[in-house]
Amino acid sequence: MRSIWNGAISFGLVSIPIKLVNATESHSISFRQIHLADGGRIRYRKVCELDGEEVSGGDIGKGYEEADGAIIPITDEDLAQLPIATARTIEIMSFVPAEEIDPLQMDAAYYLAANGPTAAKPYTLLREALKRSRKVAIAKYALRGRERLGMLRVVDDVIAMHGLLWPDEIRVPEGVAPEADVSVREAELDLADALMATLGEVEMASLHDDYREAVEAMIAAKAGGAFEPSEARAEPAGGQVIDLMAALEKSVRAAKASRGEGGSAGTGAGSESRSESDDGAGVGQVPAEVTPIRRRAAAAPKAVGGKKSAAGAGGAARSTKTARSVKTTSGAAKTAGSAKASGTGGGSKSTAKKATSAAGKKTAAKKTTAATTAKASSRTAAKATTKSGGTAKAGTQQASPARKKASA
Repeated sequence: MRSIWNGAISFGLVSIPIKLVNATESHSISFRQIHLADGGRIRYRKVCELDGEEVSGGDIGKGYEEADGAIIPITDEDLAQLPIATARTIEIMSFVPAEEIDPLQMDAAYYLAANGPTAAKPYTLLREALKRSRKVAIAKYALRGRERLGMLRVVDDVIAMHGLLWPDEIRVPEGVAPEADVSVREAELDLADALMATLGEVEMASLHDDYREAVEAMIAAKAGGAFEPSEARAEPAGGQVIDLMAALEKSVRAAKASRGEGGSAGTGAGSESRSESDDGAGVGQVPAEVTPIRRRAAAAPKAVGGKKSAAGAGGAARSTKTARSVKTTSGAAKTAGSAKASGTGGGSKSTAKKATSAAGKKTAAKKTTAATTAKASSRTAAKATTKSGGTAKAGTQQASPARKKASA
């Protein structure tokens, strides 16, 4: 890799010759400006404002513009004569734990390579000291005409340096946080934790730039003449009020589905949160409308008619009993039906059951009485029949001798 800066690391009285190499590279696709009429490329020419002549790169220098517009020329020799220790040196000032460095301060990243065989030993010493201390080194260095702040740490077997912004270059986040007083419930935090656990960790090496790949595919298709533009996706409208709990539950289910896992997210705290009232404290919570379920009134049981009774006193008793039973059962059914239809709660059902039970008891009592009456009638009829039969038999025996006498 091509070095962009040569110098040395100053580690106390130890000097380590190094070369500075870019640790990152941009893979973004760059475009050229063209003339829409004929496709010709648009180029910028560097022209002097005083004489209007085009100036080449070798004739261009640096200058500082004052408030009144006057330009003060600054040469590389002027900058090289400045009495700063970091002109060609990365000067280590202190060692601090890595967590004390705010990621907001991190800028460009570089690799520090040992410059020459004599730099191998002190380079390795500094690298191993950083590994064992589990700290990072804070240093100053000068690059591209300005003094900068840097952080040195170990990456694999190489010392890397991150350019840091100066503390006064970090802006205070005023007016960035939401101004409204918003409270987050435990149920919402539980679902957020569940979503974080479901998404899990990811290998950084597996991440890639989907947009860049799509642009490259489009360019290749256009170059081959087979490009067909797809329909643009509609952007979601901003400022929509969403059901936060529903969105979290749906996100957990989608994350589990993408990993081939089953189960639902609406268990535990999520379900409880839906039963609680929001009272305006939730974030984007929309109360759900509950529609009561209407139950249909149960139909009255059909009356079961009695069979035709046999002839005689027993038949008449059975007919009377059946008619009374049908009447009682019909009345009980009406009572139960009206009680059941009057409400959908458990009390109406209980009342209907009690009415039906009382009617059944009455019917059973009348049935027993009718059966007793029928038995008594049957016994009376049997006695009368026996008596009639005996009288007829006696008359027949008396008539026989008279017939015998007449024949003699």
